[in-house]
Amino acid sequence: MNDVQTRLRPESGELLRIDDLYTHFSTALGVVRAVDHVSFSLDRGERLGIVGESGCGKTILSRSIMGLLPRRNVLRGGSVTFGGAELTTMSLKERRRIWGAEMAMIFQDPMTSLNPVIRIGKQLAEPLRVHLGMTKSDARATVLKLLQDVGIPEPEKRLDQYAHELSGGMRQRVMIAMALACGPSVLFADEPTTALDVTVQAQILELIERQRSERNMATILVTHDLGVVAGHTDKIIVMYAGKIVEMASTTSLFGAMKMPYTEALFQSIPKLEQPAHTRLVTIGGRPPNLIHPPTGCRFSPRCPYATDKCTTEEPPLVEASPGHWFACHHPVGSDRWHEVSVRRREVA
Repeated sequence: MNDVQTRLRPESGELLRIDDLYTHFSTALGVVRAVDHVSFSLDRGERLGIVGESGCGKTILSRSIMGLLPRRNVLRGGSVTFGGAELTTMSLKERRRIWGAEMAMIFQDPMTSLNPVIRIGKQLAEPLRVHLGMTKSDARATVLKLLQDVGIPEPEKRLDQYAHELSGGMRQRVMIAMALACGPSVLFADEPTTALDVTVQAQILELIERQRSERNMATILVTHDLGVVAGHTDKIIVMYAGKIVEMASTTSLFGAMKMPYTEALFQSIPKLEQPAHTRLVTIGGRPPNLIHPPTGCRFSPRCPYATDKCTTEEPPLVEASPGHWFACHHPVGSDRWHEVSVRRREVA
């Protein structure tokens, strides 16, 4: 373990702190505010879920924390403190010693994340040899154990195969094994169950949870599905148009959600008790243009409870109860919410 890794390994307490982080992209059409002044913290072993529609900034937030961003046309600022060290001021050489060893990511599409012309065994062994200085034989033995841990059958056979020879579920397991290879303190899982059938999705989520528990590892699960994070997180952040609109413990969020956008995401989850062929609930309208976002609350053009105040004044993050923050002028349970809810029921 190198000196950088040693400094970044607290056994308990706060592991990661994000303060006023923003990432904007300069384009020919204007500046895209992909992540717009986000702040939160993560403790050792804690499970965080980041939820929102496609394009809300979830993936860019994860990449911004790790420093996996393009070098050109990017405007970034704020603070990322990991184990007491400021990552935003680190050199590329120092960050490379952290990537894989202390902070790892399971990317959304394993088929495009794995090198198609290098055998699986060699790809898995590379971080072990680079970060931990293992010999070729030791790395091979560790890779076999990793493949067994993630539930891949015939692991010795898989070492000599290429990515295209594996199924989608097996490729995702290889990505998880690669991310876990050096025992990171924080694991980012970016839509780890996308394009997998429901049975494999459950297996992948349980696998990540088991590895997290065994390694006392913090996890950040990025997804668009509130149903996925319900049983696999301690805390949830809901993002919309690059901003945090609600943040709470999982129990508090599902028990007393405040933001209408969170409510809309929850309502869009298919219900088992609904009759067959029931029309799915969708969120009306489209996500906003992040070059020219709406004034006031960015969700107001799609929100059924919006008033003139919502279109002119941006709501601040306020604390509804200890640890439960939301940004809304007319939250779920307010007079305006009840008024509109009664009217909608009468129309229905």
